[in-house]
Amino acid sequence: MPSDTPLYKNHVMLLSQTFFIKDNQAELLLCAHKYDFEIIFFDEVQDFVMAVDNDIGNSLFVVDLDALHNMQSDMHDSRKTLQLGELLQRLPSGQSYVYLQTVRQGGRFLLQQRLVDSNCLAYAEKPIANDVLVDKLFTLFVQRKRGDLVRVMYLGEPVGLDEDFLLQHRIEVLHHADAQTLHLRVKELQPDIVLITDAEYERTEAIVRVLQKNIEADPVREITMLQRLPDAALTRRALASGFDEVLLVTDADVLSGQLANRANKIRVNKDLIGKDRATGLLNKIGLQKKAQELIRQAAREERPLAFGVVDIDKFKTINDTWGHYFGDIVIKRLSLTLAPHIGERDLLSRFGGEEFVVVFWDCTLEEGWARLDAMRQAFGAIPFETQKNEVRHFSFSGGMAAYPQYKSENELFLRADAMLYEAKQNGRNQICVAPVAD
Repeated sequence: MPSDTPLYKNHVMLLSQTFFIKDNQAELLLCAHKYDFEIIFFDEVQDFVMAVDNDIGNSLFVVDLDALHNMQSDMHDSRKTLQLGELLQRLPSGQSYVYLQTVRQGGRFLLQQRLVDSNCLAYAEKPIANDVLVDKLFTLFVQRKRGDLVRVMYLGEPVGLDEDFLLQHRIEVLHHADAQTLHLRVKELQPDIVLITDAEYERTEAIVRVLQKNIEADPVREITMLQRLPDAALTRRALASGFDEVLLVTDADVLSGQLANRANKIRVNKDLIGKDRATGLLNKIGLQKKAQELIRQAAREERPLAFGVVDIDKFKTINDTWGHYFGDIVIKRLSLTLAPHIGERDLLSRFGGEEFVVVFWDCTLEEGWARLDAMRQAFGAIPFETQKNEVRHFSFSGGMAAYPQYKSENELFLRADAMLYEAKQNGRNQICVAPVAD
């Protein structure tokens, strides 16, 4: 029998016309499953409202306004507007909704105003391709997440940031006093935003170029000047020097609100760049950045790390025998199996294809082997129904290496990957570790 673990951790509830559902259901589901969410279809308002009321998970609620035709398909436009009002009143007020509308409806500003004032999370115009709609819904899932901590490096005399407010929005402010060592501190801590006061900029105008021209500089890092008084000439000079933005400092709450908005956009961009869309885990880009940060933290705090690479055994045979769609299910089930074993400061990545990487914080090689082997056993216990009344079990092999024996993310990966190859050569379904030098 199939595993009780839900295959898709996110859900979209879609209220739409019957013919729209029939014509698009299969393709919509295929696209959604690739992004690790399920779509549940409704063509009756009452059933949709009940499902929204009862939802306790991470769901999006989508309303196709053409569903109004099912209620009063023979009425005039004025009557349809009334029906829209009735529909909006019936939708539970504690949730937000994505509205789908026609181009004709999208051209009516008053209708857009009514939607955005009615618990609107977003709206979109039809026709919209199924893969495009699913991609946009995935982005909304990303935006609703609480997100990682955003780090702000602040150079200069404080101008009165509301740091308690920022911490509530998961923004950490780090103060630095010396412009000539700022580039070293930025390299060490890798902040997402660097704030530089206008006074510090005027004292050391080369400071932005020094930050930006380092070949290891993060290209998405924002460098912002805080300007105390309006001065168009200073603003122009600052932008020409390489600042991404100039903020006029007025009130502390205004500046804090601006930073909170920027942090939200940074989180979304980092997730879209650094996350695998099929599983929601870190991808190769996201892992490399996070692993490098974790190694720097481990060096500062003198903590060990265990770095593991795992690969599903005989995955090509799985795809060739039961198809790529079934192979995608195996990958998703593996990601769901690994995730509960990951601590708050650990890392988990779908590195590519059927290969995953784990990094255990403050963990010796022996402890890491035990944790990864527990994951191996958990995955091996999952029954996969390949066809009716036929159940198979699959396995993965893994290799591990340890920090500080291997110092860089690249060294750790190469050594763990070599141990993975050894596990495959030794018969698969096992974890091999790199020997620790005496």
